[in-house]
Amino acid sequence: MEDCIEVILEEHSSRWFSHQRSGRNVTLLIGSAFAGVYGLWSMFCMPGLRVPFRLKVPFLPSTKEQTLNVIKLLEGRKGCLADLGSGDGRLVFAASSMGFQCTGFEINSILLTYSRSKAWWRGVPHTDINFVKKDFWKTDLSKYRNVTVFLAPAVMGVLEEKLLKELPEDARVIVCSFPFPHWPHSCTAGSGLNQVWAYDVHTAREPSRTSTHRSHA
Repeated sequence: MEDCIEVILEEHSSRWFSHQRSGRNVTLLIGSAFAGVYGLWSMFCMPGLRVPFRLKVPFLPSTKEQTLNVIKLLEGRKGCLADLGSGDGRLVFAASSMGFQCTGFEINSILLTYSRSKAWWRGVPHTDINFVKKDFWKTDLSKYRNVTVFLAPAVMGVLEEKLLKELPEDARVIVCSFPFPHWPHSCTAGSGLNQVWAYDVHTAREPSRTSTHRSHA
């Protein structure tokens, strides 16, 4: 059953990627329609979660190649990891297999139930993987040294600001498909829509330190 669901999710992702390649106008049309339906669904099905509409994004599962690229950029690191918008949990399970203590943030009840059931079925201890129904926009992420992200382009600038304020100096952020608009990346892996970028927080903070120093000089 688990494999069947993952195949369906993979096909959904492939169809979405094919729309991306077909042209900007088609992408914008589909994205707008999807966002509208998703916004109405979240309004009625999740009335207790007051997430600003502009920060809501539809679920798009990572491809196998993309997941492997994320793992490459996490090599040599350890500690706590947060996956922001964990969906079906595939990035969380991949990171856990490398020894990270993972927390998946997800507000979609169906996806949350699926990922928790998958963890239970695999016998993964709660101390290794924890899927939580929390709005990461309203959560302090300062305890995480590693963060993985696969969100829509429209929210990446807002996310930059949040992570820059909260994450520790030695934290690394791995971003799938849609890079940060302002942070300088440390390295990258893959190409096209499977491309991922690694950002080190101490590097991202350097330009702001430099501008502050110049203003006081």
